[in-house]
Amino acid sequence: MSTVPGFTLADMPVPMVFATHRIIRDCNDEFAALFGYQRAEVVDTSFSRLYPAIADFVRTGDMWRHHLPGGAVYHDERIMAGAGGKRFWCRVNGRARDASDPFAAALYCFEPMSRPVSDTTYRLTGRQRQIMTLVAQGKTNAAIAAELDLSQRTIEAHRLRLARSAGVANAAELVAWFLSQPAGSD
Repeated sequence: MSTVPGFTLADMPVPMVFATHRIIRDCNDEFAALFGYQRAEVVDTSFSRLYPAIADFVRTGDMWRHHLPGGAVYHDERIMAGAGGKRFWCRVNGRARDASDPFAAALYCFEPMSRPVSDTTYRLTGRQRQIMTLVAQGKTNAAIAAELDLSQRTIEAHRLRLARSAGVANAAELVAWFLSQPAGSD
């Protein structure tokens, strides 16, 4: 296994993975188990197999490429898919080594979240889930727009459509609706 000064990934008590160009090069058993696999089944495979759809894989890659400069830590929350298609929310923290190519070598920590994947939230578009996640993190429209490289008006329009479809009046109610959705039929 790859080593971290004094430790290997196998020693880490949380799901961790080392990747180059979005290919899993090494991981610990906790990471593989989170997705319902054995370690040997995921090493040297693309992260794309762990997403519900290829569009989610592409969108996440674009977001991380813009926000993961070398040495900095970046995180997001997203829906992932394990063996058999089981979907779950996960918080991902990562650090890239190369500022000019954040995917050349990166270390990621995956943390499963207790937030259910409901049929309602899964039917949101990938962009809507992305914006809703950032709203739930307490980010402003301006901060979300900057993070996603979109205009503030675009974010406002997405949030308005989300609020209308959920039948809520403000951001606090929208976040409460999002976090309270009953689990889907996974």
